[in-house]
Amino acid sequence: MANHLDLEEQEQLDQLKHFWKQYGNAITWVLIAVLGGFASWNGYQWWNKRQAEQASAMFEEVDRIIASGDLVAAGRAFDDMKQRFPSVFYTQQSGLNLAKVAYLTGKSDVAKGALSWVADSKADAGLAALAKVRHAGLLIEAKEYDGAAKILAGEFPAEFKGLVADKRADLSLSQGKTEDAIAGFKEAVKLFPPQDQYRRLVEVKLAALGAGEVK
Repeated sequence: MANHLDLEEQEQLDQLKHFWKQYGNAITWVLIAVLGGFASWNGYQWWNKRQAEQASAMFEEVDRIIASGDLVAAGRAFDDMKQRFPSVFYTQQSGLNLAKVAYLTGKSDVAKGALSWVADSKADAGLAALAKVRHAGLLIEAKEYDGAAKILAGEFPAEFKGLVADKRADLSLSQGKTEDAIAGFKEAVKLFPPQDQYRRLVEVKLAALGAGEVK
């Protein structure tokens, strides 16, 4: 009986050796791919977390420089942040902050450059959309109507439809197209929730144009 079991075990062992000889490499490569993919995913998650932590710390420093009003230093700091963390939403936020300070201090070209970069970034769709709307506003103010129209003709998240409609109406009004502006502002009012503060601003614009209540 013992000899029978030994022979049976030996036969199974021989079959296993034959199977491994034939398929062992393929199985090994599959295991390496699976385990490698798992390790890569964990590594990617760790890298993303690390990037966000470092970008957060740098954001505070860049924001401090921006708040100081030194736009030359702020521009350099923002450029450094763009190079190191181009795909992190903190960098987009720094760009929006820089654009705001630049605009308020009369440096519209710096503001446009920062907003253009934020708009092209894929880190956060909401911040990118906000940058587009603000950029279009600066172009309208500078009478660069074609550039503003091109931006406003692009795709926007649903929650920005009201803002975009309002900005398109601003563009029409700046071009002397009063009727188009009124229609645009009325469209914008309908796109904002009833209690939205921005809706009230649009209603003020309509009132100033002598337009009736939106129905």
